[in-house]
Amino acid sequence: MFSPRTAPGSGRRQQGRTGGRKGVPGAAGSSGLLFSPRRSTVSTRSTPTRVQSFAAAETVNYDVQTFGSSLPVKVMEALTMADSDDQISVKVDESGWAWMVCGERLIIWKICQTAVAKLSVCKELQLPSSEYSYNADLVAVTSAAALEMAAVQSISVLVVAAEGMARFWPSLAQEGNYTETIVDLGDLCNFVVAVRGESFVLSSVRRHLVRASADSSGKLQYRALHQGQGMLSGIGRRVSSLFGILSAPANDTLHSVLWVEESRCLYTLTNSSLCKWEVDNSSEHQIFSWDPRRVLAESIADAIWGSESNYEEMKEGVNVQYLDMKLSQAGLVVLAAAWHPKDTPCLAYFCLVILQDCGAAISDQFTVEVTKYSATFESEEALQSTRLVLPHFPGSTAFLYNEGLVFACSTGTSRAPLPDEKISFNSPGDGVRGGGCCENLPVFFSQNSGLVAVVARESGSVLPETVEDSLCSSLAAAPEVSAMETPTRAEPVAQEDKTKLLKAAFLQFCRNDLVGAQTVIDELFPADGDGEEGAELDSMVIQINLDLVDDYPASDPRWAESVPDECAGFPLTSLIILHQLEDKMKAHGCFMDFLLQAGLLDRLTQVTVRSSPMATRLLLCEHAEKLQAAMVLKSHHTKHSELVNRALNAALQKSSTSVPLSLTAADVFFREVSQISSVFDCLLEEEEHSLKENPVDSVQWAEVVLTVSNIIKDMLQAAGQYRETKASMYRPSENSNAEPEYIPWTASGGVGGVRTVISRQHEVILRSVYPHADSELRSALCEQLVALLDIYLGSYVAQLTSLQQQRPEGAQQERYNSLEMEYSQRRSELLAPLLELRQYQWVAALAEKYCDFDILVQLCEQTDNQSRLQHYMVKLADQNFADFLFRWYMEKGKRGKLLSQPTAQHQQLASFLQSHQHLSWLHHIHVQDYQSAHRTLYSQAKMETRYFAKKKTLLALSKLTALASDLPEDELTKQVADIVELERFLLHQETLPRQLLEEKQQNLDTMPLLSAHNVIQLYICDDNRGANEYDFKKALDLLEYITEEDAVDVDLLKCEIFGKALQRDDWSSADGSDDPLEATKDSIFVKILLKLIQEGVPLQTYLPDVKELLELDELSSLKSKAYFEFVLRAIYEHYLQAQM
Repeated sequence: MFSPRTAPGSGRRQQGRTGGRKGVPGAAGSSGLLFSPRRSTVSTRSTPTRVQSFAAAETVNYDVQTFGSSLPVKVMEALTMADSDDQISVKVDESGWAWMVCGERLIIWKICQTAVAKLSVCKELQLPSSEYSYNADLVAVTSAAALEMAAVQSISVLVVAAEGMARFWPSLAQEGNYTETIVDLGDLCNFVVAVRGESFVLSSVRRHLVRASADSSGKLQYRALHQGQGMLSGIGRRVSSLFGILSAPANDTLHSVLWVEESRCLYTLTNSSLCKWEVDNSSEHQIFSWDPRRVLAESIADAIWGSESNYEEMKEGVNVQYLDMKLSQAGLVVLAAAWHPKDTPCLAYFCLVILQDCGAAISDQFTVEVTKYSATFESEEALQSTRLVLPHFPGSTAFLYNEGLVFACSTGTSRAPLPDEKISFNSPGDGVRGGGCCENLPVFFSQNSGLVAVVARESGSVLPETVEDSLCSSLAAAPEVSAMETPTRAEPVAQEDKTKLLKAAFLQFCRNDLVGAQTVIDELFPADGDGEEGAELDSMVIQINLDLVDDYPASDPRWAESVPDECAGFPLTSLIILHQLEDKMKAHGCFMDFLLQAGLLDRLTQVTVRSSPMATRLLLCEHAEKLQAAMVLKSHHTKHSELVNRALNAALQKSSTSVPLSLTAADVFFREVSQISSVFDCLLEEEEHSLKENPVDSVQWAEVVLTVSNIIKDMLQAAGQYRETKASMYRPSENSNAEPEYIPWTASGGVGGVRTVISRQHEVILRSVYPHADSELRSALCEQLVALLDIYLGSYVAQLTSLQQQRPEGAQQERYNSLEMEYSQRRSELLAPLLELRQYQWVAALAEKYCDFDILVQLCEQTDNQSRLQHYMVKLADQNFADFLFRWYMEKGKRGKLLSQPTAQHQQLASFLQSHQHLSWLHHIHVQDYQSAHRTLYSQAKMETRYFAKKKTLLALSKLTALASDLPEDELTKQVADIVELERFLLHQETLPRQLLEEKQQNLDTMPLLSAHNVIQLYICDDNRGANEYDFKKALDLLEYITEEDAVDVDLLKCEIFGKALQRDDWSSADGSDDPLEATKDSIFVKILLKLIQEGVPLQTYLPDVKELLELDELSSLKSKAYFEFVLRAIYEHYLQAQM
């Protein structure tokens, strides 16, 4: 009734609704097994009876070759003794381990690459009894170290029966030592995978997930896997629309569980959801739950049946089931089957959906590739027998398999894929029992042939199209490359020849001659080589990669006369510039994989670029980033050819590069990708020229600014996106040496540097264009400017992050501090103008992302948006935003706002005010914490030594808060008494005569706090002309406040006080009185004595001796008068006897 489209190439459909494309970070590649010179990856097995022969006629593009050495004896015995109804299931792990379940026997072995099978590790474990058949998906192995290198005694094994009976072996070396635990999954267990921290994730058919790990006794402990925090937690923006969410069906079945070690992520796949978790050693966090039904089902149906005339009627009847999921460099690849019940015959069509994981969500961009494999639809359960094997690199070929066949097909990510091909395993007694990837090869377990690898024939290569032929011709002058003829280590090889040899090894790798490639590399760069060889390796690798990205399109006849004779690069075959750039990117990917799998990537150190050291790996990444930017520029060249052509011509003129008559400026410019950034400066010059030439009210006037901003933004975003998504490909190993500061090309300064370009564009937009633009144009300009500033500030963050990661920690702290200061200053300079223009939305977006707290506070203050301010205090709590806000209020004198924070911020405010006690007491009073207010005020009062009025006020407030507090009665009494005593001292300064203060030009409100000695001197000084007995008595009272710190002799000071008092009266005669006591009763000295007697002061001990007084210098004029000494002694005698 309905027939699918089968035309070649029609199966690939690019889907999506947004222009942005963000891929999954590339994984780290396979183990070091690949290039061991002692063995061949696909060698001839030493037991010929187990070899299955595949005639050349049966496979056109692929060879089926035995993989590894002979199967272990236990595996052979199990296959021989298996009953016909025993289910045999095998899993091949990329670590080089494999396991087979045969009935209730589990055999685990290390795939050995030597011809001596007995050297292989092989262990047999007994499975617990179960009503259901076991399969290899219910088994997982793990170890503390990488499985590739782990010793057998350090490997743990977990097997879970479908009913939930779990058997755990702490050590594979001890088959009889295990523990058993019943795990409640709610229904039947279908997958067990090993994850971080030597733990496991168990899943059930109905999507229940459990995290299990062994305790110190070896007993298995488990708990439910943490789910999202809400019903919309982590769901993609477009899918989480309230109108777009579909509830999961009750019978939704889990079809695949995928663990990605490099990114520490776990994925699960059902028909209604694709979920992702980040998993660390002891916890996990759900990132998203994405519903593929509405988005993918229609795209799959359209890719298969879209050309049918009645497609609109029939598409609702299409059924889609998701079967398996794998990760490759191309992205997350989902195997799906689709069928229409009304088709006659009803066939299930298999397709591959390539999704891009953007980190926090699945991208709206995806690809549907319909394979040429289809099968008669029997049941949904029967479809589950078809599984997917996908080598991570290059990710362009996938392998579908079931019991009877392996189907090799393209994922749609290669421009020149090998044709789809079916490989049958249907000879008597044969069948595919399982598979997986090992050493980046698809490996399957054949009942008759054991482990076999499906390898592209040597005529096929991962390099683009016919690059092999071009490469071979470019190496014609190089020595023959073979293990026998490569120069020995004792024979020096010129670097030029070494570069050619390394290129030749790269070519061998691309042709799957892995052992030959490794042999050349081992000879060129032995593992025990010296440092000079390491530096030489860096130089050669960068040169080869530059040859790739700056290659000449030699197959273009217009270039025939322009290609240098000495060019020994990788001549491209495409005539279309965009395709040339795509081919260069693919060749770069091949080269990176070659470096990784050959063990060269971890041996790279650093090179010098732009006069600064840079990690060699990061310079390789820079080349790829520039390729991405070049592709974006080429797409803009198509849309804005006139503008871009002018800029390209200007760039070529600046570099003194001529354009042959047969070529265009674009041909020449896009050839040398490494210089792509030179176009930025030229685009700005064209922009500035256009602004001067065109009137302000013309369409062209502002249009050129939008276009130039868009081109620069898109180029830099493409480069940054590549850097982010492919970070794992260029990440250093854990034990690598310290790397220099990373200054990406997008952070370059100086003439033509990216930062300089963005700064200039910032100035042009805000100073020249914005004032004349209408609201719509202003919005567009700001949007583009913010995107550019995002790139600008992001480059600083990358630099600072690289400095933070220096080892040892803090090795470049001075450089870090300097750069951070520069970053903060530039950030403020760039964002402040936007704030002045009231572009609050854009300012907030950037200030939040780059933590410019000053701008955020100013924004909230200008808009009087306190709710937003409180939002930041919560959101940015871990970055101490609250402390910054409080300091900002302090510096700006906004203490009212500081102390009027809402209740939620009281704890943070109290913590901040601990270092600002002159304000913290106000906060304590505000929250009615009078005890704390009292302590703070009392402490402040005691420490106040500068201002009299301030100390007096603090004491008064301290006493009030103490009285208002709930202090215990005895403690309250003591505290108040202490305060009163301090106030009594201050009272002496407060009661200084007003006439004296005026003469001294002092005011009680502003005068400094005086010491007891200073106050005494004021009371007894000659300037205190109206001094009386009360003033001198106060001076005497102040003697008790003299401390050791004053360094004053109290007795001498007391003598001085009495001496000053005696000077105040006239002692020349008795004024006609015969009684000297009567004559002196009105003297200040006598009045002082009377007051002392009145207060009960013992004069005998208190008064200084008469002789001491008479010896005072101040009384020298009096003691010469005999009458004075007579009267003084008489006064002493009278009042001392009167007190006895």
